[in-house]
Amino acid sequence: MPTSEPVRLGRKRALPACPNPLFLRWLTELRDEAKEKGLKTQYTYQKAINSLNKYPLPLRNAKEAKILQNFGDGICKILDEKLQRHYRENGADAQIHSVPEAAPPAGRTDNNSMAPSRKKNTAGDGGKARETSEGKKKKKKKKREYVPQRRSGGYAVLLTLYRQSQIPGSKGFMFKLELQTEAQPLCDKSFAVQPDLGSKYTAWSSVSTLIQKNLLIKTHTPARYSLTEEGLALAERLAAAEQETKVCSGGDEGEEEEGPGVVDLTASDEGEEEEERIHPTVRAVGQTSSDVDALCSSEKPQNSQATSRNPSGGCLLPGTYEIILCVDFIETTGGSHHRKQELVKELQRNGVNFDVRKLNVGDFLWVAREKVTPVPGQLRLPAGRELVLDYIIERKRMDDLCGSIIDGRFREQKFRLKRCGLRRPIYLVEECGTAASHLSLPEATLQQAIINTQVIDGFFVKRVQDVRESAAYLTVMTRFLNKLYQNRTLTCRSRELEGDVSADEEERGIPSSSLISFAEFNHGALKNKCQTVREVFARQLMQISGLSGDKAAAILEHYSTPHSLMSAYDRCTSEAEKEKLLSTIRYGKLKRNVGPALSRTVYQLYCTPGPLS
Repeated sequence: MPTSEPVRLGRKRALPACPNPLFLRWLTELRDEAKEKGLKTQYTYQKAINSLNKYPLPLRNAKEAKILQNFGDGICKILDEKLQRHYRENGADAQIHSVPEAAPPAGRTDNNSMAPSRKKNTAGDGGKARETSEGKKKKKKKKREYVPQRRSGGYAVLLTLYRQSQIPGSKGFMFKLELQTEAQPLCDKSFAVQPDLGSKYTAWSSVSTLIQKNLLIKTHTPARYSLTEEGLALAERLAAAEQETKVCSGGDEGEEEEGPGVVDLTASDEGEEEEERIHPTVRAVGQTSSDVDALCSSEKPQNSQATSRNPSGGCLLPGTYEIILCVDFIETTGGSHHRKQELVKELQRNGVNFDVRKLNVGDFLWVAREKVTPVPGQLRLPAGRELVLDYIIERKRMDDLCGSIIDGRFREQKFRLKRCGLRRPIYLVEECGTAASHLSLPEATLQQAIINTQVIDGFFVKRVQDVRESAAYLTVMTRFLNKLYQNRTLTCRSRELEGDVSADEEERGIPSSSLISFAEFNHGALKNKCQTVREVFARQLMQISGLSGDKAAAILEHYSTPHSLMSAYDRCTSEAEKEKLLSTIRYGKLKRNVGPALSRTVYQLYCTPGPLS
């Protein structure tokens, strides 16, 4: 019987050196260079380094590395170019699988070179004492406190909330839009406009970090932001440091100027000129509303074009904006491509100024887009503000209407349109002629659905025959809105802080001058965004036949969560009382009762232990 090998105790065997040290060194240089420039490609190079470290075989060229994870065409091409240059400089027989001993491969710990020192450290009591002291140092090492960088998004949010909390009679929290408006002058980056093409991060992205670090708390719907005790202590220190900085500098920051005639072509949109481009109304933090209004009305159009960069605050004066029709990209791609392209061609023939983009609700809407002028020294045009007009259109062909009624999308779309924040939703219904007789639902049912949409749900319904008539209607509406808004000063309002027009102006048909920004509108209309318990409860209720959006909203006013509804059922003394619990809840403009039949159905759905018969 063969003797078993003795068990090896002690330190682990040193890992073998990477068989491709030259490629490893080049990748490390590329990673370090990207890191110095602040590029995100550093992470891609690091992943490639990790893959190469794990690969045990030598590579003859970069093409062979394509089998490794995180090695794409771009990295392989760069490595091949470096390899050709290496052969030209050192000859065709130059070694690529070894490097001089003085320069061990970067990105990998050279265990062999550390072996002698380790042997010395382990010998005798001195080595043990040193290891013990090193262990104590590691234990004593404390976690570094998180402090946001000056002029960053997190820094501006903390400082703004702290200053707001110091105002006598403060409400103790801020809504998102007012927090962004107040914090923007304290931050070098925009809270709403993405800084770089392809980037999805703005200054507002740092708020999630503040919440994770327990410095900020987010409550309620719409969201309210307030400081925790830790956040208040940190914000107080930041405010004291900010005050010391101002005292030491002898005034406001940003007063230093570069030499005359110097133009920086590498400056970003959110660089040193950010403060100069902030709209004056945003700077007037301590002024009264009448002062701000006077400032807006006295502002010249050309100054507004050059200086207004805050996408959520200020106002748009007549002549400083243009009306643009926004077309959902689904209306131009997929499905019947020829028919959808016909709509675009018709709009182009009619001379309509339109823009194709992703709309999270509706198919067409109009925005007032700020006219912007190029800023000297910058390559890209500054992003102009966009305010959404109160008109939104959902387009339906008869066959699409039939399908959406069958799968339940029709009711959900109406519910989302009524709650998107725009006051004048429109249904554009395209008749499809003889095709209507071949649909899954009878034509009478479809006509009844259209009438209900107009009479009961309160939508304006426009019927057209084909795509050309749809394009004609969109053209007429665009020209009508251009005329309607040509002499109006537009201000930005939040969905949270309702600056609505009065009921009188609404009845007289006067268009609102207080509009939602496009970014806030589109974000608020996300279909699959994170939902609150209240929103999920509303969706559940609307799945019940006969329970419309208005009825669901009325029930939510009394019972905002399933738990509150179940608690109310528990307090009832009899089955009959439970069945009639929701029957007297009033909904809609006519304040009708939900009724006993629907109340009984909801009770059976939530309180029956087994399957419903």
